[in-house]
Amino acid sequence: MTHGPRSGLPAVSSAILAMSRHLEVRDVLKTIVVSARELLGAQYAALGVPDDHGGFSQFVVDGVSDETWKAIGPLPRQHGILAAMLEDKNPQRLADVREDPRFGGWPDAHPEMADFLGMPVADGDENLAVLFLANKAYQRGGTGCGFTDEDEEVLAVLAQHAAIALTNARLYERSRELTIADERARLAHELHDAVAQKLFSLRLTAQAATALVDRDPARAKEQLHQVAHLAAEATDELRAAVVELRPAGLDEDGLVATLRTQVKVLDRAHAARVTFAAHGMRALPASQEEALLRVAQEALHNALRHSGAEHVEVTLARRGQGAALRVADDGIGFDPSAVRQAGRHLGLVSMRDRANGVGGRLKVVSEPGKGTAIEMEVPGG
Repeated sequence: MTHGPRSGLPAVSSAILAMSRHLEVRDVLKTIVVSARELLGAQYAALGVPDDHGGFSQFVVDGVSDETWKAIGPLPRQHGILAAMLEDKNPQRLADVREDPRFGGWPDAHPEMADFLGMPVADGDENLAVLFLANKAYQRGGTGCGFTDEDEEVLAVLAQHAAIALTNARLYERSRELTIADERARLAHELHDAVAQKLFSLRLTAQAATALVDRDPARAKEQLHQVAHLAAEATDELRAAVVELRPAGLDEDGLVATLRTQVKVLDRAHAARVTFAAHGMRALPASQEEALLRVAQEALHNALRHSGAEHVEVTLARRGQGAALRVADDGIGFDPSAVRQAGRHLGLVSMRDRANGVGGRLKVVSEPGKGTAIEMEVPGG
């Protein structure tokens, strides 16, 4: 590209890298729009993601003030030139969009636009979005469109990489949704056990009170007081479930807060005492934090389901630039070599894979009658 504030292969490469750096769909869309406007020297840029109802689920703009955007009103519908671009993979380059027969006007607050360059963002046969620019910023000669053939080629390259970035962001968000669903299911199971135990005790106590009403009213009254106490405990458990079954917040809350919340849930749901402590922790690369969380969850599951432990202790501490996790219980323990020979892994293989996958290491310390400790270290970043 020979005109505009940014030009050449370095600028295109920088724009592509900027798109690839984000994982949230909204951030990716905004980066695409900003990059396109800066690269091609346009006054306005926008990108719309269609919904299934003739409108746009998301519509991101650049070059329009917040006040103007608010005054424009609702998101546009899929009509005119926008609809044509969603149905056709060919770019649209116009000297004056207002003179195109498909032009249907715009709201009063909408800025005036003339020369126009539109590009579908496609993944195979599917048009994921529509990207368009308006009003080439520098003074052009003649009466043709200010956007050149070269501009169109650059925007086509950007749109191809935008499709990849947008697809990856959607896959990431879907993966996170599945992870959240898995965590909610795991916590729901643990809390269900705890509440079910309370309700079972409540039912037995109520039955005992019923049997005693006629022959021993004083004892029946004691049992009814116990019913009230158990009902209050069950209510507290259910109230806690509403709070603590919110989506897992690793990205928002960080590893320490997420793990502390989950330990609190498990401590409430099991007879064993489950505790958590963190020392000097710093933020880690996202992949390492997720691996630590998953290993902690697997180790806790094993300890609470299989060890018969009275106490399970989770510790997370800074180790150089990285971190060390330790999940230790005072349960029955086991012989790790015998477990391997018997073909039973207790999740140890997946835990080691997770540790190795982020450049970390996993150590299992256990022997019959002496409890178990799962230790994992990651290097940080």
